[in-house]
Amino acid sequence: MFAVLVQIHVKSEFVDAFIEATLDNCRNSVHEPGIATFDLLRAQDDPACFSLYEIYHMPEAQLAHRETAHYLRWREAVEPMMAEPRTFSKLDVLFHEEG
Repeated sequence: MFAVLVQIHVKSEFVDAFIEATLDNCRNSVHEPGIATFDLLRAQDDPACFSLYEIYHMPEAQLAHRETAHYLRWREAVEPMMAEPRTFSKLDVLFHEEG
């Protein structure tokens, strides 16, 4: 298992539209085989800063996710909403319990 933490800073006028587009992506992503977790988080001190926390069972699952219609739709919709390019980190999962 491994995780991806995506950091996204959105232009303030697009916060609501970003949330709507991202929730669509999240709701579809959790049904993909190979995805254990797909969470949308927002910073408490800056409502225009978001994180996606994604846990994958295998690297191939992340590659497959990036080819889905909902991911491609999300990427196209939110790209112009970003205040700066998104950043990401890949992390080893040391503990995860599926509930």
